[in-house]
Amino acid sequence: MNSIPHSTRKWPVWCSYPIGVIPVSIFLPLAAIVVALTMTHALTSEISVMVASLAVGGFLCAWLGGLVPFLRRLGAPAITAAFLPSYLVYRHWLPNNFEQAVTSFTKGTNFIYLYITAIIVGSIAGMNRTLLLRGIAKLSVPLLAGSAAALLLGGAAGAALGLPFNQTLPMVVVPVMGGGVGEGAIPLSLGYADILHRNSANILAHLLPVVLFANLVAIILGGCLNSLGRRYPSLTGNGSLEISSLDAFAASASSVSPTPLSPDLLLSAALFGICLYSAGVLSHQLVSLPAPVTMIILAVLLKIFNLMPDRIERAAAAVGRFFAIGVTYPLLFAVAIALTPWASVMQALHPANLVIITVVVLTLTMTGFFVGRWLGLFPIEAALVNACHTGSGGTGDVAILTAAERLELMPFAQIATRIGGAVTVTLTLLILRLLERSH
Repeated sequence: MNSIPHSTRKWPVWCSYPIGVIPVSIFLPLAAIVVALTMTHALTSEISVMVASLAVGGFLCAWLGGLVPFLRRLGAPAITAAFLPSYLVYRHWLPNNFEQAVTSFTKGTNFIYLYITAIIVGSIAGMNRTLLLRGIAKLSVPLLAGSAAALLLGGAAGAALGLPFNQTLPMVVVPVMGGGVGEGAIPLSLGYADILHRNSANILAHLLPVVLFANLVAIILGGCLNSLGRRYPSLTGNGSLEISSLDAFAASASSVSPTPLSPDLLLSAALFGICLYSAGVLSHQLVSLPAPVTMIILAVLLKIFNLMPDRIERAAAAVGRFFAIGVTYPLLFAVAIALTPWASVMQALHPANLVIITVVVLTLTMTGFFVGRWLGLFPIEAALVNACHTGSGGTGDVAILTAAERLELMPFAQIATRIGGAVTVTLTLLILRLLERSH
């Protein structure tokens, strides 16, 4: 009996040209269907349709941002995906039903937390546990030093521009380091309103553009640091934080079993990450600790005490890599449409604000670079973690690390953003309350 010959059919070479990670032979029909659904008003916020729509929009924006090689190295794909859709919404150049469907899906599902769960749990699972603990301990020094230097130099920049110190610090410098919008700008606006007896909405309207522009500066710096690492390889571990860690990572990688990851194992690892995040949601309900912070703590503890089975660690790392490759740009595209008002971005372009914000982000980043190097960390990785202290929450960290091509740093970035931001906000409101009572 003759065996059935294997097919040797191949696509033409041009069919494999990628738009993001999608071959053009798949991207074009996918885009045509999304356009047809939009034009016939059949586009809905159903998950399958939204996956197609966000993939088309996100990878198209990233592709456009990467057309110029020099700008690509500066993080243009992430910047384009994070801000171009916001501008298109502002100019009413996106169909209204497309905008509404994406906004409804993004706000209704809050899928950024699924993304962060996969990235953080996967990154922690794939780390050497001794190096993970040492990295967290060592990062506190450049973070504290950078925050102190940013407060001083940011206030000095404001004074040089004729702005009073007591206005520059709470309204510009602190929001930059507050941990984003939900954990930073909003709690600050409510706290300021209560302490200063002012309208919280008006305060938030001032704080929001500051946070957004700071994130843009950090994204650009992320791209610049990536270019610096390409030019001077000795300054970077390409996602590894500690200089002494390279041999340890190589040794641990060589000891990993080559057993393939089965679909049921990948599903188990994904549910394991969701379990940790759900525990974080419960802790937020009980003790008001942000869910991602609890998730980080649980994942780190499980890793440090070696309580995760090796096969789950490997599968979780694979799930994290899948989300990093396949979901990053669609996520940025969705957030830009649903949660990044272009009018607020433009309000941040006041010259004095631009100078102060740039000084703060640069100070934090450069302090991380030099202090990190002194502590035996790779300077570029330490600088990126410090830069994430100025990110606009989880989305900001994604954009910064995507521009830098180092999503492996997400757990450390989340610590800098969320825990660093929570400490900054808490201390600021406490000091303001004490000063208000003293008067």
